Amino acid sequence: MPFLVSLFFGFAPMLLLAYILYWIDRYEKEPGLLLGAVFLWGAIVAAGGAFIINTFLGVGLYIFTSSEAATAFATGSLIAPFVEEILKGFSVLIVFLIFRKEFDSILDGIIYAGVAALGFAATENIYYIFNYGFVQSGWQGLWTLVFIRVILVGWQHPFYTAFTGIGFALARLNRSIWVKIIAPLIGLGLAMFTHSVHNTLASILSGLSGLAFGILIDWIGWFFMFCFILWAINKEGQILKKYLAEEVKLGIISSSHYQTASSSWSQVFKCLTSLFHGRYMNTRCFYQLCGELAHKKLQLAQLGNEDGNLATIKIIQTELTRLAPLV
Repeated sequence: MPFLVSLFFGFAPMLLLAYILYWIDRYEKEPGLLLGAVFLWGAIVAAGGAFIINTFLGVGLYIFTSSEAATAFATGSLIAPFVEEILKGFSVLIVFLIFRKEFDSILDGIIYAGVAALGFAATENIYYIFNYGFVQSGWQGLWTLVFIRVILVGWQHPFYTAFTGIGFALARLNRSIWVKIIAPLIGLGLAMFTHSVHNTLASILSGLSGLAFGILIDWIGWFFMFCFILWAINKEGQILKKYLAEEVKLGIISSSHYQTASSSWSQVFKCLTSLFHGRYMNTRCFYQLCGELAHKKLQLAQLGNEDGNLATIKIIQTELTRLAPLV
């Protein structure tokens, strides 16, 4: 029973947080199957691989130093951030290389990285809640670890790995070969650095005051990342306003469609009201295509006809013409 409770509170809250990330991607949502695969990568491949590698390197370090304290500190502050961020980042790299057409913006980078990190956090939470919670302190320890891992530091792994996603997004949207090489490396480096800062503070601070200070630092970082995400969402709205104006002039979409497509809240309201008229699927598909069209036109302007952007634009415009009367 304790393990099942640990399993539930390890995965269920992280799936909820993953849905929140999916929800905030208002203008051009990523495929659910791809996000599910990224989450499973984090939960199985990244978490499993990190456990094996961290353990192996930790044992080697202990043999070399003969010091439990030095081994614990180095493993938490140096080895774990390096290993875990690389393994989580591989999922973003795979999307970047294989599913390029689904990687359209900085927000996309944050979404893919965040979902992969939440998968990793889910598996890690099970281990912490059961082994450091229930096994050491019974049910009281279990509930304490649930509170700490879910409520206090639930966003820690998505925060770290988001930097990797931002790095890959900058590489995706830039023609410069140097940016394509350097941006992901800087993003990965920032992910490792922030991860290391958290683990180092956790290892040197003690007591409730130390916990409170560490959590304060975490939440400050999360606040700035939240502000950055709001900026990225607003940026996407501006992209739709700029690149869908031509579709209004061409008669592909109406001015009303244009105003709704450019506002995330208007889209939410339109989709909700369409439920009462039996048009939900058409409406949702229509505004999803509006988002995809704007981003493909942006990529055409910045990167040229990479990956057949022009042909994709023509296909989306044809589909929008078909759906417009049904929305």
